[in-house]
Amino acid sequence: MRAVIIGAGIAGLATALRLSQIGWDSLIVERAPQRRSGGYAVTFGGIGYDAAERMGILPDLETKAFVSEELAYHRPDGRRRFSLNRETIAATTGPRSMTILRGDIETVLYERVHSSAQIRFGTTITAIDQDAHAVRVTLSDGTIEHADLLIGADGLHSATRALLFGPARDFLLDLEHKVAVYMLDRRPAAIAPGSTGTLSSGGRTAAVISVDDDRNVAFFGYRTSHAIPGEDAATQLRRVYGDLGWVIPEALDGLDRTDSVYFDTISQVVAPTWSRGRAVLLGDAAWCVTLFAGYGSALAVGGADRLGTELERHPGDVGTALVAWEAALRPEVDRKQKLGRRVKGVYAPANPLLLWLTQLPLRLAGLPPVRRYMTRRFIKG
Repeated sequence: MRAVIIGAGIAGLATALRLSQIGWDSLIVERAPQRRSGGYAVTFGGIGYDAAERMGILPDLETKAFVSEELAYHRPDGRRRFSLNRETIAATTGPRSMTILRGDIETVLYERVHSSAQIRFGTTITAIDQDAHAVRVTLSDGTIEHADLLIGADGLHSATRALLFGPARDFLLDLEHKVAVYMLDRRPAAIAPGSTGTLSSGGRTAAVISVDDDRNVAFFGYRTSHAIPGEDAATQLRRVYGDLGWVIPEALDGLDRTDSVYFDTISQVVAPTWSRGRAVLLGDAAWCVTLFAGYGSALAVGGADRLGTELERHPGDVGTALVAWEAALRPEVDRKQKLGRRVKGVYAPANPLLLWLTQLPLRLAGLPPVRRYMTRRFIKG
């Protein structure tokens, strides 16, 4: 059995790994000319953690996971509001989860699949033709690939989804925020090694994350009321954040020296079905719960694992496997999408009182009695 997978991100690579474990061959097609790196930090847990354990990649992920030595919340001028120490941060994460960069999850998956799956960079999908026996995929390099299954794991702006179901506007739910993430070539002096600093002000959030191995990530998220259509990332970020102090000027200067910037709107994908015939969407292409829900990487790995399980349970019957897969996964996706829509209202709040209320649980977590309880409950058991 053979699959063509569009997208070499977490969802695509995890799917290729899981399919190889049930004896399938895969061709992975990626629009970008080379692998991406870095990305923002995510909490990886739930069905993704369980799936990683079953797929045998959990130990490799754990070697790249990190816990910040301190998470400090700042005022726009740099003064501290409050902070959480390492033990409290670990307790809020819980026992069967980890904090890890998205790019590091990709690296672990890539290292496991690149020798067994063919990966073709700088290429995308242009046409789909299928019948009851096979799917034929036309690629931008002019080749036509025949497969038993096509998997669109090509993200929020999925070309596969557009070819299967129609234009993006029919499926994207705009959550009225934008995000920019990039790697910094140096750590700002005000950020201690291995720590994270963040601030929120006037509908804008910014953070600098220092990872243990001296990599540093700049993160910006803000309401689209601050945005101007057509502005490039550097122009927009400097205009939106230019009045803030602390490490913001240093982080913005890093825009001139970074290799790449992830810059996009925050939107969910809401689709009535994720498959058609021998073609299926997976990961952000299918559902995109957004960073508000904080579960996208876990759903991508968990969804890939479950897809392999259903294909193995229904050998030779792709249609039945896809129906069973979606029925098993959709309730979890629906819950996380609802969470993302709820969190939207309190992310980067413009109202100072709302900001204080949203930070109150974290302030309480930093109090010694609460911290001791959380440590006993979640770390020591």
